Amino acid sequence: MSENPVFERIRQDLADNSVVLFMKGTPAFPQCGFSAAVVQALNNLGVEYKGVDVLIDPSLRQGIKEFADWPTIPQLYVKGEFVGGCDIVREMFEAGELQQLLQEKGVGMKQQASA
Repeated sequence: MSENPVFERIRQDLADNSVVLFMKGTPAFPQCGFSAAVVQALNNLGVEYKGVDVLIDPSLRQGIKEFADWPTIPQLYVKGEFVGGCDIVREMFEAGELQQLLQEKGVGMKQQASA
C-alpha cells in the first residue's frame, strides 16, 4: 500500500518549524473552540508556532488524522513529535508540563508576567 501523498507535506511543515499546530482556522481566527483553547495556551506561553488550517484542504484534514493515528483536530507537534489534542495540551499547560516539554526541547518562550 502506498503512503498518503499529504504525509510529505506534513513532514515538511514539521521539519521547518519547531512547533506546529494543525488546527481548524488560523491562530488569529480559530474556527472551533478546541483549536482556540490550544492557541490560547501557546499564546500565553509566548511560543512561536506555525498554525496550519486543515479546513482549506480536505486531504490534509484527513491526512493529519492518519499521520498521527489520532482522530481529532487540533493536533500539536513539538520538534516533530506529536504531543496531543486539545484536552491533553490543556491539561499539560495547566499542570506546567507543556512549559517543561518546550524547555526540554529547546523551544523559546516569552514568559508572561503572572497576574
